[in-house]
Amino acid sequence: MAWIYIMIAGLLEIVWVIGLKYSNGFTELIPSMLTVGIIIFSFFLLSKALRSIPVGTGYAVFTGLGTVGTVAIGVTFWGETINLLKVFFVILMIFGIIGLKIIPPNGQAPKEVK
Repeated sequence: MAWIYIMIAGLLEIVWVIGLKYSNGFTELIPSMLTVGIIIFSFFLLSKALRSIPVGTGYAVFTGLGTVGTVAIGVTFWGETINLLKVFFVILMIFGIIGLKIIPPNGQAPKEVK
């Protein structure tokens, strides 16, 4: 369940970062209130996930998902620039997130099954 919490929290990070854009420096009341509410819920889910996921792994996955999603939305909807190096590093982040998910929590290789 912890991994589900962290995935939802990471997706919500994308939403609240976009909310920051629309809150216009917290000068727009409704977008600001929605953004703060989503931030609180996102961090609540992150804190629940960190009960059983190591903090370094959990936070890296949380911020990685947020970063990759925010870059993708920025490029897709707001015409932010993209180049081969940016694509390379975003893909590298995705592989890092996957790697953190699949390695055992104690950092050791899984034992062979005989």
